Amino acid sequence: MTAVTDQDHTEHADRAGENGGAGGERSAEGASTEGTSGEGTTEGGASGGGGSDRGAHEEPDGSKSGNGRTQKADGSEKGRHARVERDSAGTGARADAGRIDSASAEAADAWDDGLIARRVSEEDGGGERVPVAEVRGHSALPSGPLVYDGRLRSRLEALRELVGLSRTRLDSRTLAEAGRVLDEAAARRRLSGQHTVVAIAGATGSGKSQLFNALAGVPISETGVRRPTTAAPIACSWSDGGATLIERLGIPPRLRRRPLQNPEAEAQLRGLVLVDLPDHDSAAVQHREQVDRVLALVDAVIWVVDPEKYADAVLHERYLRPMAGHSEVMFVVLNQTDRLPGDATHQVLDDLRRLLDEDGIALGEYGEPGATVLALSALTGEGVGELREALGQFVAERGAPARRISADLDAAADGLRPVYATRRRTGLSEEARDEFAARLADAVGASAAGEAAERAWLRNANRACGTPWLRLWRWYQDRSQPVTGRLSLRTPEDAEATARQRVEQAVRTLADRASTGLPAPWAQAVREAAVRGSQGLPEALDELAARAGLPPGRPPRPGWWPAAVLIQACMTLLQVVGGLWLLGQIIGFMAPNLGVPVLLMLAGIVGGPIVEWSCRMAARGPARRYGTEAERRLREAAAGCGRAWVLDPVAAELLRYREVREQYGRVTGVVTSPR
Repeated sequence: MTAVTDQDHTEHADRAGENGGAGGERSAEGASTEGTSGEGTTEGGASGGGGSDRGAHEEPDGSKSGNGRTQKADGSEKGRHARVERDSAGTGARADAGRIDSASAEAADAWDDGLIARRVSEEDGGGERVPVAEVRGHSALPSGPLVYDGRLRSRLEALRELVGLSRTRLDSRTLAEAGRVLDEAAARRRLSGQHTVVAIAGATGSGKSQLFNALAGVPISETGVRRPTTAAPIACSWSDGGATLIERLGIPPRLRRRPLQNPEAEAQLRGLVLVDLPDHDSAAVQHREQVDRVLALVDAVIWVVDPEKYADAVLHERYLRPMAGHSEVMFVVLNQTDRLPGDATHQVLDDLRRLLDEDGIALGEYGEPGATVLALSALTGEGVGELREALGQFVAERGAPARRISADLDAAADGLRPVYATRRRTGLSEEARDEFAARLADAVGASAAGEAAERAWLRNANRACGTPWLRLWRWYQDRSQPVTGRLSLRTPEDAEATARQRVEQAVRTLADRASTGLPAPWAQAVREAAVRGSQGLPEALDELAARAGLPPGRPPRPGWWPAAVLIQACMTLLQVVGGLWLLGQIIGFMAPNLGVPVLLMLAGIVGGPIVEWSCRMAARGPARRYGTEAERRLREAAAGCGRAWVLDPVAAELLRYREVREQYGRVTGVVTSPR
């Protein structure tokens, strides 16, 4: 019994009422099939798939069945001649001779799938035998899209957010696998959730096509000694509704088959779509490319190995080891056990399990999730039933598509681990922020500005509370001092260059501390954000320093300054009065009395410096507070400028990293604490 392609679907409606004669010879010229037996002749239509008719199969009792038609003739009917013609519209057939059973015609009308090769059903009974075509509709599963559970949906959504947040920070090659998983998950979700696509993969000579045919119950995939035998993927579906899944694999209709109709097998494997792949170690590059492409799309895979190549390095290093996380959707079958003598099968099977364990593949031997390892012989059929039973239970669970997507998520997350995960605490500490602000304050001269403000306050106090003679003396010193002695040795350009260097050094130090412990892409993003901010930071600091520096005019005076000024004026007045009194006595204008004018002069001369010293002592505290306040304002201005230009962009990058780290934890299923 052979299977026909999906292209035969359009012809089965035309052939619903055809019955041909029995014969023993078939020719396939063009698209027609003729069968002769004795004096009978049957003409049939062409079957799809390259113009060859695979719809006929020789039954053991000599009868022929093809494309859902069954005809059997005994010795009493050898003189009967039947001819079937289709009309031009392809809507029916007329029988020139013979008779057609009404029940057979009704069954043929009901059969409209046209996708499965049918077996002849022979009814035993007395009397004249008539040709009967037993036709049964192929099982169809209720159509419905695949539904992911809440945890898998959450992980997919987290991966989507992760990719979106990382597009501007990571290159497209790094995110390519994650994007592919999202695309495939969305595409698979829109398709049938009642079907499971399983691929049979193996090396040359492993017998995977033979196993494919054994599971289908009909020779679908070509087998032979020529290598490679399978040149393109072939699909076989046990129920309707999986056409979109097969189209997703890129398998054309001419390579789509249906298994041998068997109610027990159909019930057991209902919902299975089996795909026979080319050899993964084929010498043809396009064969290997097809294997890699289809393996990325199927829900599960059956790896077929033989006693000679089960330890092949290509199989383990290129496929099994990278797919170790997909063990729950993986079958590993040791084929051709009929070639092994005695207990050699158990020894090879144990060694195969050891190699799989070294590859990191979990083995589900005691009920735990993992790969299923079996030994069988597709040639003799030993162990095929066990595989069919395990495969039927696997398909009946309807969980393979979701488990495949989950395993793909795990693989994608593992590949992204170097660019998201870190074991070190990341971010900027308060100490690093304070140090950065202090460096910027030093760059703009906050300490020097505070000291200058303090000196200005003291000078203002000295001008208000000092003796006139001392102020006159300082004025004279200022006028007599050379100009060169008052100029700074550093030019404004040198000071500006020094300040810029300090700012750049502060930014580099901050960027190094912020990027410490981060994965390379995010560390680079943090450094770039800091460098971008530092480009306009010196100019902004200069502008803020000018606005936040010393206010124009004289420093403010405390409330006691008018009293001190009045007392100092009184001391000066005493000196003047005592001096004039003594002068009047010298010139004889006044009566001689040295005691009082001398005391007045001494009180003024001693009291003036005492008042000045007292005011200076009292002014130290306010002057220091004034200088500290000026330094504080400048430091705050520098810190605010540094925060706006450097710290905020760096903090934004660190916050983005924490967000993607959190999303990465959701993808992996591990909740990470914020760092």
